[in-house]
Amino acid sequence: MRLLDTLRRLPQPVTAARLAAETEISTRQLYRDIATLRAGGVLIDGTAGYGYTLTEDPTLPPQSFSRLEIEALMLGVASLGDLGDAALTIAGRKALARIVATLPDRQARQAAHATMRSWRPAEPRAPITIALDLLRQACWDEFSVRITYRDAHDRRSEREILPLGMSYSPRTLMLVAWCLLRQGYRTFEVARIDTLARGTTSFRPRRVQLLRDYVAMRAAEWKIKDQQAALPML
Repeated sequence: MRLLDTLRRLPQPVTAARLAAETEISTRQLYRDIATLRAGGVLIDGTAGYGYTLTEDPTLPPQSFSRLEIEALMLGVASLGDLGDAALTIAGRKALARIVATLPDRQARQAAHATMRSWRPAEPRAPITIALDLLRQACWDEFSVRITYRDAHDRRSEREILPLGMSYSPRTLMLVAWCLLRQGYRTFEVARIDTLARGTTSFRPRRVQLLRDYVAMRAAEWKIKDQQAALPML
C-alpha cells in the first residue's frame, strides 16, 4: 500500500531510485514489490531506468467521503499540532495529502475549503528528550525498553518495561506499561523518562491482552469510585 500511495502522490513517471528512497527500501526490494503488484493485477507501466507509471483501474470506484467526513479528517489532522509531537503531525499531514489527492474534483475542492477549524490556547508542555520513534517502534514490535525515570518527587529509578500504548493529553504524554521490576501495570510521564534503550525481552503476542486487562482493571476501579461517590453522606 505504501508503494501504491507513493506512485499516486509523485509526478509520473517515477524512477526506481526515487520510489526506493520515498518508501525507504532497496531498489532490489522495489523491483520485487513492483512484480508482486503486477501479479496481483495492478497496472504499472514502465521499466527500471525509465520510470514507472500507475494506471488506475477505471472499473474501480473513486475514493469518496461525505462532506462531514472530509471536515472530520481535516479537523483531526489539524488538531495533531496541539499534541507537541512533530513527527506525528507531519505523518498526519502526509497521509491527508495522499487521501485528498485521490478524491474526485468536487470533494477535493471541499477539502481545500473546509469550514471547521480547531483552535485553543497553547498549553505549556514539558519537553520530551527521548527518541519517541524508538518508543513507538517498541509498542508496535512488542519488545521491552530500559528506562531511567524521575518520579514526581524527582527520585530516579532504572527499570525494564513492556510498553503497551501511549496516551496524549493537552499537557503531557503518558505511557502505559507492564513493569518487569514491580510485576504490575504502571503509567509513566514520557517527559520524565531521561534515558531510553531497547531491551532484550519480546512480549509478542501479549500486548493486546495486556492492554485489554489494563483497561478492564481501570474500568473496575472507576466503577467502584463512582459507586462510592453515589453513597449518601451520613
